[in-house]
Amino acid sequence: MSGDGTVGKALDVLDQVAAFGRPVRFGALLAQSHFPKATLYRFLQTLTSQGMLTYDPETQTYSLGVRLVRLAHAAWAQSSLAPIARPHLDRLSNDIEHTVHLAQLDNAQVLYVDKRNAAQPLEMFSDAGKVGPAYCTGVGKAMLAFLPPGELDRVIGQQSFHRFTPMTYTCRATLLAELSEIRERGYAFDREEHEPGIICVAQPILTDRGRVMGALSVTGSTQTLDLGALEALAPRLGKTARAIATEAQAWRFPDTDFQRTGT
Repeated sequence: MSGDGTVGKALDVLDQVAAFGRPVRFGALLAQSHFPKATLYRFLQTLTSQGMLTYDPETQTYSLGVRLVRLAHAAWAQSSLAPIARPHLDRLSNDIEHTVHLAQLDNAQVLYVDKRNAAQPLEMFSDAGKVGPAYCTGVGKAMLAFLPPGELDRVIGQQSFHRFTPMTYTCRATLLAELSEIRERGYAFDREEHEPGIICVAQPILTDRGRVMGALSVTGSTQTLDLGALEALAPRLGKTARAIATEAQAWRFPDTDFQRTGT
């Protein structure tokens, strides 16, 4: 539960409604809520009156409101790499004919902000708009590897290390060793660590000063690809990541005094 006062608590309620992925009744929300019944009801009423939630009196359910849709579109345009990266993703996807993902860090998690499907789309978790773990995804590890030490410590401290597959990292030491290799190599792999049968190669998108803006990946199925075939695409992936960074950095990170140490 958020410690940021009333606003933080209201956002917790929005997150809870969103997590259901469908219209939800008050009773279902209350069963999973940290708030007392009266407090939860008050937040729901306020959020509904502000257009952040909608309430259907026939089904007696709450769902996300249209005001959130407007805010989401504004955030996508102003804060996401997606608008700038779009033509680069299109070219890369057309050239390699595999699934391409664009992601950014959202606190300690990965937010997928855009995606291009292959000619034969794969069933996988990582659709645009979804949030996933940083420690066991290619894009997540590609970004973690290039964070300043202090920020990396903070973000790793928030990882769950839940075992999704037999290949998932389950401890800090193993992850840190992998991140060191990624820094030397310049790109990361997902070796079926998040989803069985799904592998990828991922490249960080960095400013000239080394600040992490996001990450780009090429993903495939172990039924049709192996890591060697994906690694062969790393130079093309890196070229696209650098092109996105060149175009985006003055807009996204116009910082002149940032240092790799995080000071």
